[in-house]
Amino acid sequence: MEGLMEIGRSNIFGGYNMSPTLGCSMTFYIYLPLSADSQKHPTLYWLSGLTCSDENFTIKSGAQHAASIKGVALMAPAISPRGLNVEGEADSWDLGVGAGFYLNATQEKWKNGQMYAYVVNELPKLLSYNFQEPFIRKRCR
Repeated sequence: MEGLMEIGRSNIFGGYNMSPTLGCSMTFYIYLPLSADSQKHPTLYWLSGLTCSDENFTIKSGAQHAASIKGVALMAPAISPRGLNVEGEADSWDLGVGAGFYLNATQEKWKNGQMYAYVVNELPKLLSYNFQEPFIRKRCR
């Protein structure tokens, strides 16, 4: 019988945090490439769209292989706040818990829908603190 030859190894972390911005717990997945030369990696944030979840990208894309080669970290947050029991949140596939809108809601009914603030402000700081990675957003040109 032939032995196995390792061709790659992945380091994916699935976690959640209680978000003060959104008022609920949020899940996310992060991939950190194994790198002998540096602990600091550029980070690609994958924002899934309508009816998807943070798992769609991490499971189906195969992006970890390319990210490993290029030394890029991957971050896939949940698409919307869950468990807030907002009236009508599950009535439609394109609004509420199935939505993938990364903006700050302005209507009182959806007051916890502050996804822009969560993704741009809260999440990078949380990850930088817990993973000692520079997840703070930097403008790319």
